Amino acid sequence: IIDSVMDIKKKGSYFIMREEYPHWGRYLIRVTDPISGHSSGKLVTIDWPYWRRASRNNQDFATMLNFQSNKKSYALGEDINVSFPTSGNEKALVTIENGTSVIKSFWLQTTDKQTEFNIKATKEMAPNVYVSISLLQKHGNTNNDLPIRMYGTIPVGVEDPNSHLNPLIDLAKEIRPESNASIGVSEKNGKEMYYTLALVDEGLLDLTRFKTPKPWEHFYSKQALGVKTWDMYDQVIGAYGAQLNRILGIGGDGSVSKKGGKKANRFKPMVRFLGEFKLKAGEKVFHKVKIPNYIGSCRVMVVARNKKSYGTAEKYVKVKKPLMVLATLPRVLGPNEEVNLPVNIFALNDGIGKVNVTIESNKFLKSIGSKTKTITFKKSGDKIVLFPLKVSKYIGIGKVKVIVKSGKESAKHEIEIDVRAPNPEVTDVVEVAIDPGKSWNSDIVYPGMNGTTSGAFEVSNFPSINITERLRYLIRYPHGCIEQTTSSIFPQLHLDNVIELNDIQKLKIIENITKGISRITKFQTSEGGFSYWPGDPEPNEWGSNYAGHFLLEAKAKGYKVPSYLINNWLSFQKRKAKRWNYRGDRYYNYTIQAYRLYVLALAGSPDFSAMNQLKSKVNLNSTAKWRLAGAYALAGQNQSANTIIRNLKTEVADYRELSYSYGSGTRDKAMILEVLTEMNKRGRAANLAKDIANRMNDSRWMSTQTTAYSLLALSKFLGDSEKGKMMQFNYLLSGQSKNEVNAKIPVFKREFNPSKDKKLTIKNTSQSVLFVKVSMSGTPGQDDRSATANNVRMNIVYKDMDGRVISPDSLLQGTDFKAEVTLFNPGVKGYLKEMALNQIFPSGWEIHNSRMDMYNSEEGDRADYKDIRDDRVYTYYKLGTGSTKTFVVKLNAAYKGRFYLPTIETEAMYDNSINSRIPGKWVVVK
Repeated sequence: IIDSVMDIKKKGSYFIMREEYPHWGRYLIRVTDPISGHSSGKLVTIDWPYWRRASRNNQDFATMLNFQSNKKSYALGEDINVSFPTSGNEKALVTIENGTSVIKSFWLQTTDKQTEFNIKATKEMAPNVYVSISLLQKHGNTNNDLPIRMYGTIPVGVEDPNSHLNPLIDLAKEIRPESNASIGVSEKNGKEMYYTLALVDEGLLDLTRFKTPKPWEHFYSKQALGVKTWDMYDQVIGAYGAQLNRILGIGGDGSVSKKGGKKANRFKPMVRFLGEFKLKAGEKVFHKVKIPNYIGSCRVMVVARNKKSYGTAEKYVKVKKPLMVLATLPRVLGPNEEVNLPVNIFALNDGIGKVNVTIESNKFLKSIGSKTKTITFKKSGDKIVLFPLKVSKYIGIGKVKVIVKSGKESAKHEIEIDVRAPNPEVTDVVEVAIDPGKSWNSDIVYPGMNGTTSGAFEVSNFPSINITERLRYLIRYPHGCIEQTTSSIFPQLHLDNVIELNDIQKLKIIENITKGISRITKFQTSEGGFSYWPGDPEPNEWGSNYAGHFLLEAKAKGYKVPSYLINNWLSFQKRKAKRWNYRGDRYYNYTIQAYRLYVLALAGSPDFSAMNQLKSKVNLNSTAKWRLAGAYALAGQNQSANTIIRNLKTEVADYRELSYSYGSGTRDKAMILEVLTEMNKRGRAANLAKDIANRMNDSRWMSTQTTAYSLLALSKFLGDSEKGKMMQFNYLLSGQSKNEVNAKIPVFKREFNPSKDKKLTIKNTSQSVLFVKVSMSGTPGQDDRSATANNVRMNIVYKDMDGRVISPDSLLQGTDFKAEVTLFNPGVKGYLKEMALNQIFPSGWEIHNSRMDMYNSEEGDRADYKDIRDDRVYTYYKLGTGSTKTFVVKLNAAYKGRFYLPTIETEAMYDNSINSRIPGKWVVVK
């Protein structure tokens, strides 16, 4: 009869079989009489501390030896004391191991109950070692129920005092702004060291919970155990009934632990970084550091090293003086707006007396009334003075300087602010064809306000493709999904095929493409594809094809594309290609699979089985057939490619797609042109290229997808077919000498200087007709567009925080309120997808980002994605037929003044026939 585990231990003459039951910690204990063969069993729960479960497959009953050292860390020369429980009849193999080797090993004869030993801490043991013990019993031992062998290891830190440096910082507790602070640096023990010195605003450091770097903790962090221990005890017959794990890898690396936590320069950071400097042994060095016009608390940091020794020091210092000033303005301002500049003056000592406050500003901001005011302080404290300002009719960077003086004390504060035009840009275009030997001249009249104007002219011997305006549209497009992000940079890869670029333009394109690649990384999902918006868990099929296509071509052009980005994307594409099946419900289904197979072939990984499967579909649309032919051609199967396109037309019925592949008839033609160019079918490609060029040249609206792919395909076609044809002409800009052009490029482009270029003359000196297009752009001061509602209706109301409707025309300063926009789909265009709501708010209103609240107090319907910026909110949504959605933005009337509330607009990003807008108006904050 088995009563308990302890009863079994008392009956030592019996043999105990341990059989693991399929539940954690439960075992079948069976006791057998070796003479009679009779046995008895019982299912019990056993919690012996030296038993551990090492695997789920019932193959390991290895036991863990329980031992300890007296301390976790020792200095050089100290004795490391280790103890572990024993019975006195075992032998222990002790090894001292580190990240690369066995430092020392020896055998111990154990003693009764507990065995202890000491090891001298040596330099080679730093920063830590692992003391490992293999405890072995005699083969035939039956005096206890412990396993024949036990194994354990414990980390022990060893610290070399010579690896530490102790920098000292000598600095006053308080320093004055706009002065030279003296900072002394020395080493506590007079050691030589190399060091850097930094002074940083404590508020900035708090934003990221920045801690003063401690290189010693990095270079002397806990090392992982690099030695693996093998045994062959599963081959010892009769002494142990179960199979043991043959390898034990124990240890951890402490360094991998996770740790918590041209525009106006509005906030010039208090950051000073100096060094590297050398400090000689026993020396003390003083540094003179210029402190800017700054008020607050700074952290002074010294990080030092000398060979394999490291150290850190930090000290906090206040930057203040008896008289200080602080002024604030909104994040942005608009033309003709009026705002009150609040100036806060601080008197930190009694008896400051009269203080003169004066403001100075540049041409973008004009003072209304006196520029100087006087206040009096009888005691320490602070007071606010208001200066009314009016914004000029210019776009640029406004600057205000505030100067306060009282006797010998003075202080100043400077602010930079963007004066932006919230209204849409307008473009005027003039185009003409100039016959050989003829001249043409025209005045250049720029629309819009000063500071917003720009322009350029293009000359080509091929019908104009309107590069200037189409590319500007892509780059300045305000939204940024995966398709729009890719579209803004993809054509720039091949722009040098079409136009001659100067060094500045080349560097700008490199910068744009590099930033674009970096942004695309934010869209990659765990599956390897790319989502439509950053952070979405689901990949977007067309976006994954399109962005991957760009990355492949960018890499081929020499741009640095992270290998993981391509590899993960390629794995995703391969899986999707193999698992694809026709759903029969959407035109785009075939096109997306064909494009996927095309980019796989471009990546050097063609999937012929998937290509053949798609090829066999009898109702395959023409766009998909062209793409599939391109895939076969890229894979080297030219015969199959030519078979597919034989008698295949290049005409595509015009259409617009709100989502899925974001396609249009022109986009599909551009994709066909790309395939024809790659297959060297220039005869069939020429007419198609001219058709696309004509569509690019007229004023009709194009989506980002259609615009980008048309530019991309035409750039490839013109770069291969038109390069080498001589284009000869001369041009004259007002105030400049004549420029002669002999170019072997498809398009010559020259940008205007709006302040100088007012007249253009061009003479055609070549033997063929030249096509000239002049574009002039600018932003008007007022948005005079009227209210409209096309296929979607929009209404906006403003409410206080209790839900009562209020008028935004006149609000009290400090009022919290909210703007509620309600959208309705009447169903004329069916299900509305990829919709954007554009809300730009007055400069004097501040946006409250509800998503930053602890409990996320965002109200209204959930958007697909929301982009909150300084002065605007972009909301992206979809809207079913007959459905209504309401989106809420919380606001605060922060600044006193008169401001412009710009037009509120909603639109389908891929169909401009779906839009609605509410005109802008002037509002007041009192």
